[in-house]
Amino acid sequence: MSWNDKLNDTRNQLRGLNKAIPDATRAFGGLGKAVKEGGVLDFKTKEFIALGIAVADRCEACIVLHIAALVKAGATRDEVGDVLAMTIQMGGGPSMMYAAKAMECFEELSAG
Repeated sequence: MSWNDKLNDTRNQLRGLNKAIPDATRAFGGLGKAVKEGGVLDFKTKEFIALGIAVADRCEACIVLHIAALVKAGATRDEVGDVLAMTIQMGGGPSMMYAAKAMECFEELSAG
């Protein structure tokens, strides 16, 4: 499955969840908005942090959503690589395997 397909599937799954539990998903969305728009760090930096956590937690759906946000925010391959290197340093071998997936995802989604 391509990362574009994974992104579309993830978004469709979230739409289904939104229909099933709208109050909970709306509340979670509000938290995300407050965290991403508030504070002193810019949006892209916060997405880099989220990507590092997604890789460390081995969540492919999270990886594709945060990579998509980073591509939209103008992240470069070098910036993503730096975040992934730090994630590998903190998480070891398992993080390295998911960092490889994240870089593959970035390359596919940033290609157009």
